[in-house]
Amino acid sequence: MKVKRYNTGAKKKAVLLHGFTGSSKTWEEVIASLGPSIELLTIDLIGHGESDKPENASRYFAQEQVEDLHALIQQIGWDHFTLIGYSMGGRLALAYASKYEVDCLILESSSPGLKDEEARIQRKSADSKLAEKILVDGVLAFTDYWEQIPLFDSQKSLSLKKQQQIREERMSQTAIGLSNSLKGFSTGVQPSLWDKLVSLEFPVIMLTGELDKKFCEIAKKMLAILPNADWKIINGVGHAIHVENPKLFATIVEDIILKEDVR
Repeated sequence: MKVKRYNTGAKKKAVLLHGFTGSSKTWEEVIASLGPSIELLTIDLIGHGESDKPENASRYFAQEQVEDLHALIQQIGWDHFTLIGYSMGGRLALAYASKYEVDCLILESSSPGLKDEEARIQRKSADSKLAEKILVDGVLAFTDYWEQIPLFDSQKSLSLKKQQQIREERMSQTAIGLSNSLKGFSTGVQPSLWDKLVSLEFPVIMLTGELDKKFCEIAKKMLAILPNADWKIINGVGHAIHVENPKLFATIVEDIILKEDVR
């Protein structure tokens, strides 16, 4: 996995996991707004950015990615850290924290997957068809489609420069990487984590954009189950809070991590 470290040696530590079609670049404006008191680790997840894009879709399964992440954290020697995940990266963060210890979990616009088996089957089928379409039509055609889905409507209000940056990050991906991410790690493929929530005793902070009604509803349901959770709704933004308002996102994250009870 391609990784980058910032503020090496700082006492507080955090790992940031990007979403589908993203890379570690998605965090650059957030990192620029964070102070030097938090050591940061950004990762290009499998199939994305500069990390490997295996042709075997099973290599992208949640359990595989959890073990990759754990091996990396063990390698760098971190015992205490906050795990931050956006959307797809949030699903990975939650899967990791369901098995291994973290000090705090920050989930941006993310979910524990699908509880209903029929819904999972339907979603898996739809994602499989989309995965094949990416291989046939290519990344350009997929990007044209992806940036028009309702989940990202709020991004159309961003500056043209910012919209172009988002598009370039999506365009920098590969067909095999995106396709296999869907085949191996889509919401329909990943095992549901809803039944794990009740046993997560560390702080879990959920961040959702006011305009992202779907994930606000998911966060509301999670809040009722998690024993040690908080939920913040961010005004004026949609699904990708850290992209639409990186300075505010950085402020919120910094406040959470620098609290005395997060080591």
